[in-house]
Amino acid sequence: MKFGVVLFPSKKLQDVANSYRKRYDPHYSLIAPHLTVKEVFEASETEIEHIAAQLRQVAKDAKPFTLNVTKVSSFSPVNNVIYLKVEQKAELTALYNMLHEGQLKQPTEYTFIPHITISQRLSDDEHLDVYSQLKLVDVAHEEVIDRFHLMYQLENDTWTVFETFRFGKE
Repeated sequence: MKFGVVLFPSKKLQDVANSYRKRYDPHYSLIAPHLTVKEVFEASETEIEHIAAQLRQVAKDAKPFTLNVTKVSSFSPVNNVIYLKVEQKAELTALYNMLHEGQLKQPTEYTFIPHITISQRLSDDEHLDVYSQLKLVDVAHEEVIDRFHLMYQLENDTWTVFETFRFGKE
């Protein structure tokens, strides 16, 4: 099975992200707006129980932090993803690092840049047009994050919560 670990923002921020995603993100119907803190990985049912135990320890050691969305940005020219830029905080970086240490270690394709995707898989021209409009939008937002979610992919490619882990709790 495929798994990943994400942070879900508040409904308010999800509504903002979805107002763009429903038009510009083909993954709109597969998963709610999120910030990925551990990329997709494969695990069996036996392995995921062991991984979930490790994630409980990570959650116990993690502390709530303020998530700050600062602007709309893009990964162009690497790829045509447009996203809500999330300010890099020490607590967020620490969480990411804890999710990639020891037995949780896995190769990653990209450097960790905290973001919430709002557009992807656009042609170069579409990307330029959409990004030139969206980068002018004021998306400043601040909220406290106190949990992360282990997600798994269903046969129809949608993602659902396997387990939720609250910070400072076991």
